[in-house]
Amino acid sequence: MAVKTLEVRPLPPPHPDSTVDFGAEISNVDLENLSEADFQVIRNALYNSHVVVLKNQAGLSPRAQYELTKRFDPASDNYGHGKTLDAKRSVLHPDLKTIPHQPQVQVIGNGFYEEYEGLKNITLKHPHHKTFHKEIIPEEDDLDATRFYRWHIDAALYALNPPKVTSLLAVKVPAGRRQTLRFDDGTGEEMDVPLGTTAFVSGQNMYNLLSEEDKEFVRNAKVEYAPHPYIWMSPAKSRSDGLGMISEGLELPLSDLPPINEADIKILPMCWKNPNGGLALQIHPSAIKAIHMPNGEVMTDLKEVRELVHRLQRPAISAQHVYPHDWVEGDLVLFNNQGVLHSVVGAFSPEEQRLFRQCNLASSEGVMGPDGKLY
Repeated sequence: MAVKTLEVRPLPPPHPDSTVDFGAEISNVDLENLSEADFQVIRNALYNSHVVVLKNQAGLSPRAQYELTKRFDPASDNYGHGKTLDAKRSVLHPDLKTIPHQPQVQVIGNGFYEEYEGLKNITLKHPHHKTFHKEIIPEEDDLDATRFYRWHIDAALYALNPPKVTSLLAVKVPAGRRQTLRFDDGTGEEMDVPLGTTAFVSGQNMYNLLSEEDKEFVRNAKVEYAPHPYIWMSPAKSRSDGLGMISEGLELPLSDLPPINEADIKILPMCWKNPNGGLALQIHPSAIKAIHMPNGEVMTDLKEVRELVHRLQRPAISAQHVYPHDWVEGDLVLFNNQGVLHSVVGAFSPEEQRLFRQCNLASSEGVMGPDGKLY
């Protein structure tokens, strides 16, 4: 019997004006029986293309999804956010349900399910911008229009290292109406997107779009993240473009957070070096608390910190740079979590059912800075 060699194809541009130059698609992958040679093909595609779509994976077991994700970092084992203390106050709390027999794999989506992988009578809620943004789209436009919910990196950003790779499997995808994505940030920018798309932007493109002066700055500056950031930010609200928070002094005081270990606070480079050698501007804008400047000073004024990071990141989330994946049931998307930012998108009616499985594992080592050191 002839052995099928995996075919790696670039993803087609999402629209005629797109400048997206990342993403690949691979068919005919048997992930339940994955050879080392085929894994290396997938790994190379991931680090060169950053987002890899493996088609026709509807029957994939949670175990095989976990094992594939772990293969990128064999020494890792904990779910990327760990067992978040005081999780009910976390902004992530409503979005995730854990598969009992494979606790590194989470279920996300929308709608009611009597049973799925050992979970009984669960109601999933797709994150909606009205729960997180300061200004919201009027109710009458809600099913026609949507926003980037929150641009982020999958990472606890406290105590645990950011995962190297996230895998996301589309089990159930609602029938395909489309929505208008509004930036609502004064630019007038809009995008036509598939319902419930996941939006990706390249961190390398985010770096490459900067001026030479800004490139030098981000290669030498570091970001200090808040301790327990998803609890810290919970009373605050986001910008309408999903790229960071509005500063109104609403963040929880540190004294109201779970116990803080100073050694667990993350101070990470603004730029991360990818295995392919490229530099990516990788900042989780909602979780930032301070900037450690190249001259040794620390910028602690939260409004200033956020304005600076927003100025650096905003060019790369313009419509022409965004890849909005048009999900098909059975798509398994792997993404280089240390080389892209992504956002949930979409507004669903309660009866629209969507069921996805997500897996990422806290990295066994720090992220690599431009200097080649791990942080």
